[in-house]
Amino acid sequence: MVSSPRSRSQTATHEVTVLAGWRQSCSRGRRAGPGRAAAPLPWQRPRRRRRSRHGLAGRGPGPRPAGRLPLPRPRPLSRRRREAHERPGHRPGYAVEVSGFESRHRTTERFGLNLEKEQLKTLKKVVKHFENGLPLKDVARITEILNLCAEKMNEQEAFIEPLCELIKLFELPFQKKKVSDKTNYSDEVSQSIAQLGYLMRVPSSQVKIQICKSIINFYNMELPGKLLSGYQPTSPNYKIKMAEAGGLAEALVLSLALVENQLTEKLWVLKALQLLSTSEISCGQMVKAQAASRLCLCLNGADPSGQLVFCSSDILWNLLEKASKEEVVNQLRSLECVHALKEVFVDVTCGFQHYDHQLRNDLLVIATLLAENPAVPMIESGFAKVLIVLATCTEVKLPNPLVKGFKLTYSYEDFEMKKLLFNVLKIFSRDPSAAQLLGENHVMPALLYYVKQNRKSGFPDWSDAQYEELQLHALAVLASVAPVLLDKYLSCQANTLLLVFLEWCVGQDPFFGQGSSFHGTGGRGNKLPQMRYSLRALRSVVALYDDAVSTNLCDQGAISQLLDILKYAADKSKEKEGTILLEIQADILFILSVLCENDVHRKELFSCEGVAILISFFKMEPRKLYCALGHNCLLLSALDCLWSCVIGCYIAEDSFIEKQGIFLLLDLLALKEKNLCNTILGILVDLSDNPKTVLHMSVWRGRRDQTAANLLIQLWRQEELDLGIKRDQYGVIIDTKRPITTSFQKQQKVIPLPASCPTFAIMEISESMRAKVYLLFCKLGFENLPGLSTKDFVTLAIIQHYIDFKIGEVWSEISAEIKEEFRPVTPDEMNLKHISDVSENTGKMVASLQTEVLDRQYHQEIQEEKKIYKKIQATHTQRELINKSWENFLTRTSNYEALKKAKMLQETLIEASTPKLNIQNGPEHSVDIPKLHTTIGPGRFVTVESMPHQRELLADTDHAPRKSSVCKGALRNYQKR
Repeated sequence: MVSSPRSRSQTATHEVTVLAGWRQSCSRGRRAGPGRAAAPLPWQRPRRRRRSRHGLAGRGPGPRPAGRLPLPRPRPLSRRRREAHERPGHRPGYAVEVSGFESRHRTTERFGLNLEKEQLKTLKKVVKHFENGLPLKDVARITEILNLCAEKMNEQEAFIEPLCELIKLFELPFQKKKVSDKTNYSDEVSQSIAQLGYLMRVPSSQVKIQICKSIINFYNMELPGKLLSGYQPTSPNYKIKMAEAGGLAEALVLSLALVENQLTEKLWVLKALQLLSTSEISCGQMVKAQAASRLCLCLNGADPSGQLVFCSSDILWNLLEKASKEEVVNQLRSLECVHALKEVFVDVTCGFQHYDHQLRNDLLVIATLLAENPAVPMIESGFAKVLIVLATCTEVKLPNPLVKGFKLTYSYEDFEMKKLLFNVLKIFSRDPSAAQLLGENHVMPALLYYVKQNRKSGFPDWSDAQYEELQLHALAVLASVAPVLLDKYLSCQANTLLLVFLEWCVGQDPFFGQGSSFHGTGGRGNKLPQMRYSLRALRSVVALYDDAVSTNLCDQGAISQLLDILKYAADKSKEKEGTILLEIQADILFILSVLCENDVHRKELFSCEGVAILISFFKMEPRKLYCALGHNCLLLSALDCLWSCVIGCYIAEDSFIEKQGIFLLLDLLALKEKNLCNTILGILVDLSDNPKTVLHMSVWRGRRDQTAANLLIQLWRQEELDLGIKRDQYGVIIDTKRPITTSFQKQQKVIPLPASCPTFAIMEISESMRAKVYLLFCKLGFENLPGLSTKDFVTLAIIQHYIDFKIGEVWSEISAEIKEEFRPVTPDEMNLKHISDVSENTGKMVASLQTEVLDRQYHQEIQEEKKIYKKIQATHTQRELINKSWENFLTRTSNYEALKKAKMLQETLIEASTPKLNIQNGPEHSVDIPKLHTTIGPGRFVTVESMPHQRELLADTDHAPRKSSVCKGALRNYQKR
């Protein structure tokens, strides 16, 4: 009879309850359920067992929990049977009553054997019921059953198969009845999954393998063919998240010690860890369990299949990528780990299969990451020598037993290996202890092998693109290795090879660069990457300031050749600017600066063509300084080249000044760029020894007719503001005792220093711009400077006494250091006091001078204000007169009586102006025009105006002389014609 789903579910629940009761009867009498953690393994805790008075394990007296199947209650034993139980070798059991058809009798069975069979039968039913997935609410109880089976398995091997079947249930998706079940049972589920890792301690290979298979199936989960009624499967990622939350990865890493001598089980554990290591959380847990060191020690284990090395290296890769790289490297820094890695790498290097080459490159990347840490014993283990020899064997072609059996196949994996080995050489060049190994194993000749023009196509080894990439990579590594192996560099004539290679770079030979690699950026169809890395190699060697290197380069005509390349790059940059061209120009300028420094003859060679090229850099548009291409660095390199290659040679200085170099420097200084000002001021100070420099500085005018003196004073004020020097709102000194001391110096404590060590006051001279501004004013003078305001004169008073203030500041430091250690004698104390008073008096004198300048300016402003006020007052008076004249005009035109009065007044004035003496025999002229009925003066033309011009300067009053409006109109008409 087939049971319905409901009855079958009830049966399964009943069977789980039986097994739970069995756990109570066999163990400790504690039940689990939602909200309770899964029980630890039996060997993780002390066994506690409570027996009834009949010797059976159980819950003891008390009511039976509801829903549990009661165990058969034993009958009281008779005295004979009790004696039989007490005999040696007798196993105690229950007295079970068995019923027949019509008869009834008692028999004694061994209850332990029957119970085990019943348990196995019940386990099979449980597995059968949950074959489509475990409900989330039953996961914790199933985990308890797993623990009981693991405990029973130590005594009965029959429980191995049911235990494996129960573990298989974890491969299926968990079943949820509600959406909230995933959250409500998350703690129980995560701990149950973590319990799988602890079950790895069970001494059964079958169980261990099954646990690993179940964990692997977390990532390859398939839905069952039939789902439980009323349940839905959880998402595939749910188990993975629960495994992360429970710390399953850490438990598996710890289990590696249990399968150290069991290859099959170890491989299964590594496969499971390989999948778990794809998560950052699991990688962190694995690192916490020292997974890196454990896996590295497993690398050189015996494994004919090669899976051991593959899985271990892949897990190490994931740990380095997803966990803390520093922590992983610290775990691998032991000599044993590095030696094991070396042995595996040597074995894999001699392989011929594609799989071996890939694995070799993976191990090489791990070795590269280890080599970056100076604490890793790469040299002590011999791994460094193996890598160096392997990197140079194909170019040097000298027999070496370390690479015996290695053959380069020119495959893509070999190409990648070659680049990785070049990178390892660059890393080893940072370690001074590796210099001897680099020199003994012919690293310099191997790198110089690529310093030659690109060969023609058709060679059977590397392709053109691969060879170009290796060439550029070798040049980049040469820039790091050459300063370490300088003797080898010179003995191999590296300067000559690089100069010849640079000549090819600027030549017209047809060459089409691929530009497809990291080092070949921007090099498609040109030779700019080759030029870039060749100059970078030269720069790294020249930066050592070694006389042998500089002499060797100059003897071969490097100055003129570098100038030609600089001009070539500058012309190319005009066509299309780019980071590579700017870097090339900056490197050439630096090399020239080092070669020409402190050598007048070389400066003269430079001045022939170099000054004109430098001038072009100083004409750079200011907006380019703010872009990210590198113009700022190029301009600094040009200023450094000017300082080293021009200053100190009168021929070069005159050529620079004649080409308006001083004007260009002042234009750059007017931009007030913080990183340029100090350098430009230093250059101007050194050039000011040439009389032409001061003349050009006096003539220069900037924006809004700004003078050089005004620009220098503005820079001084900005510098004091940055240094935190306090001034009042007008720029007057506040602290007369320490007028130029910075806020940083005031915060420092008194520290006695030996005489050879400069104090803060001395160091400040070289770091700030104030000393350079003072020296330039010493050349320009402090009087008769054009273009200065009152505020500028106030600041100029401080600049003029800068050296006095600095002397007082140094003496103040000396006095503080003396008083810090001992008390000076009376004469010395009086001298120190006198020096301090002199410095303070100087500050007071300058402050009073500044106040006097401000007062004079104040009075001057008052006088100017009065003049302006008088002009305003006269303007208002004139406007009043104009208004009055207009009112009189309106009155005469609108009131006839007023016109008559005006006429009478006019006649009276005419009579008053007529002389009283009578002229005899003279004609008399009448001043009246007959039949005149107008109120304006007579004329040939009449212009009628409604309003008088308000902008006339003179008021048109009755007593003032005026032109006739008619005459004015006639004049305007005449001008129009």
